[in-house]
Amino acid sequence: MSEHHIIPADKILPHRLLILPLVGNPIFPGIFTPLIIESERDIQVVNESLEKDSMIGLLLTKEAEEDQMSFYQVGTVAKIVKKINLPDGGLNIFISTLKRFRVVKFLSSAPPVHAAVEYLDDTGYDNEEVRALTRSLLTEMKEISKNNPLFTEEMRLNMVNIDYPGKIADFITSIMNIGKHEQQKVLETLDVRERMEQALVFIKKEQELMKIQQKIQQRISEKIEKTQRDYFLREELKAIQQELGISNDPKSNEYQRYRELFESLQLNEEARSQVDKELDKFQFMDPNSAEFNVTRNYLEILSTLPWNDPAAEEFEIREAKKILDEDHYGLDEVKDRIIEYLSVRKLKKDTKGSIICLVGPPGVGKTSVGQSIARALNKEFFRFSVGGMRDEAEIKGHRRTYIGSMPGKIIQGLRIVKSKNPVFMIDEIDKMGISYQGDPSSALLEVLDPEQNHSFRDHYLDVPFDVSNILFIVTANTLDTIPRPLLDRMEVIRLSGYIAEEKLSIARTYLIPKSLKRNGLMKKHLRYSVKALRAIADDYAREAGMRNYEKALDRIHRKIANKVVLDEAEIPIRITPESLDAYLGKPVFREDGEKLAGKAGIVVGLAWTNYGGDTLLIESINIPGKGALRLTGKMGEVMQESANIAYSYVRHIAKSYGLPKNFFDANMIHLHIPEGATPKDGPSAGITMASSLFSLAKNRKVKSRLAMTGELSLSGSVLPIGGLKEKTIAARRNRIKEIIIPKANLRDLEEIPEHVKKGITFHPVSTMEEVIEKAFGISGKGA
Repeated sequence: MSEHHIIPADKILPHRLLILPLVGNPIFPGIFTPLIIESERDIQVVNESLEKDSMIGLLLTKEAEEDQMSFYQVGTVAKIVKKINLPDGGLNIFISTLKRFRVVKFLSSAPPVHAAVEYLDDTGYDNEEVRALTRSLLTEMKEISKNNPLFTEEMRLNMVNIDYPGKIADFITSIMNIGKHEQQKVLETLDVRERMEQALVFIKKEQELMKIQQKIQQRISEKIEKTQRDYFLREELKAIQQELGISNDPKSNEYQRYRELFESLQLNEEARSQVDKELDKFQFMDPNSAEFNVTRNYLEILSTLPWNDPAAEEFEIREAKKILDEDHYGLDEVKDRIIEYLSVRKLKKDTKGSIICLVGPPGVGKTSVGQSIARALNKEFFRFSVGGMRDEAEIKGHRRTYIGSMPGKIIQGLRIVKSKNPVFMIDEIDKMGISYQGDPSSALLEVLDPEQNHSFRDHYLDVPFDVSNILFIVTANTLDTIPRPLLDRMEVIRLSGYIAEEKLSIARTYLIPKSLKRNGLMKKHLRYSVKALRAIADDYAREAGMRNYEKALDRIHRKIANKVVLDEAEIPIRITPESLDAYLGKPVFREDGEKLAGKAGIVVGLAWTNYGGDTLLIESINIPGKGALRLTGKMGEVMQESANIAYSYVRHIAKSYGLPKNFFDANMIHLHIPEGATPKDGPSAGITMASSLFSLAKNRKVKSRLAMTGELSLSGSVLPIGGLKEKTIAARRNRIKEIIIPKANLRDLEEIPEHVKKGITFHPVSTMEEVIEKAFGISGKGA
């Protein structure tokens, strides 16, 4: 009987191998697998191996590029079993991997690479721990393979049939989705137990990933199931509704509603084209998409605008005048202009709008005039303020591309009033700002231009809309800050302040009944004396408008309401000048607070501000020293120039009027305008400052209760000024009896109502000599 001898592998296998570089992953021993060979270099290695002994060494390259030729030291020896030539010139070889080897030395560096190798044997594979690990590996892999479609039936059979623990670890590592460097590390591990532990770690990681993957798949499946369930339910509901003859598609209903609505509107050609496009797009949109809501909002806004032409206007001129008189006392110029405007509209039967600008101090009734015009015309009224507005999109809207975009104030107002020819009031147009977001005043140019606003294009709508039928009324306290191109498009009507007599009439007719109602009182609860009403105007509310007067009435009525509730006073309660202190406190303006020229060097001037007319004192004193002029009182540049002209002129005429010799050379003159925190500017105080300097040098007071206004030239001429009516009203409030005015302003004097001029003597002058004669009663010859 012959004996069988086992020959070691390193005795059979060659110790010199041709090396085939591997780029992807290492290949483990005990595997039969195909390999695609594409590069000419690798094809040469295969062919040489087949000519020799069909044995090749498989080594993983360290670098990403094969050309680097940097190899790991441990690889696998394989036998080429079969070679198939491919049409593209490459090879498909089938190899059977046999055993691990370690490179002892590379025998060549240039391809094809030859290497001297030694073969490696597994260690530590025959003990209880390895057998336990084998069982654990097979159990865990069965669990993974059950739920993973990537594990084929062939893989499962191979795994079960492997009887050697080291091969089980190699097989599991080769099929797991792990990095090539980790696989190479397992290839280099000769201790079987250690190799199996590494494989078990990889399995645990794979199980964790599978759990997460299953959670994700479950969530997705639930969502898909819900969506499908909702879809089937909706389809079923549609079928039921169709059987019952009920309309079932909300979007179709909405589309049909918009279609019918737009067909009934008189859209212009461009708007009609845009609407048709949007409706076609809307019909096929998914209701759950974001674009659906954007398009629906756009169609909703377009459909609610007043596209149809306005009906013929029906109003009576006499009735309109009656309404204006009911709502406002005085303001004859404003009322006449409005009645003229309405008369033209009635004759022309024209519904085209107009632009009126009401300018005046606060509290004179600019906003309420707009409401009265709307009432007189029987039109809808819409008011918005542009004070402090810095973004032109507030006027012209935001483009639809922005989230939350909306039309501008003009289109919003038309949607609210639902009329194409309303009255629009734009308040505080003089207080608009400019910022990086644009210039709102420039945006208003198109709106307020009769030649352009028939095709006003809001950014949001992006189709022309006719706003030429709107009657625009804008209000401002001053014209100085309104851009000139905008001002040119408006007809300016000035509203001056009220004198005491007018305030009394307004209080009796309008304010007292309104305030009584607001505070829950009736006429029987109190009685005002005429003197009390005048005292409120003189002592508590001396400004141009009526707001402070109305506040004073409200304070009185609140206190009276308290007394009525507590039954603390006899009805009716009488309001007299003496009782005002108890209701309103100490007077804000007192007799001793009036601006009067009480001594030499002080003269009363008249000024015009954004809040109406005002009186101002101009004071001057002399201080011994070098001749000079000092100015204080926060004067503007123009006013400072006027002061220097007055100083030079008075020095020029000093000898003619017998002023003290060397007075101006031996004294520093200080000219001041009180209320130093208030900015002051303009040339109209020229003659007032000259009179103050003359009074100081002559040491002679001006006439009592005399005021003056006029620009002074260097040659002594008195030039015209503006705001004479407002200045006259301010003088009357300050109980001035005489006013010196430029002769060129006589035309303005004729326009001032008689009741405003009553009790005041006007002295028109054309030269400074005439001013001195009227103010001091002396001529150029006398001292």
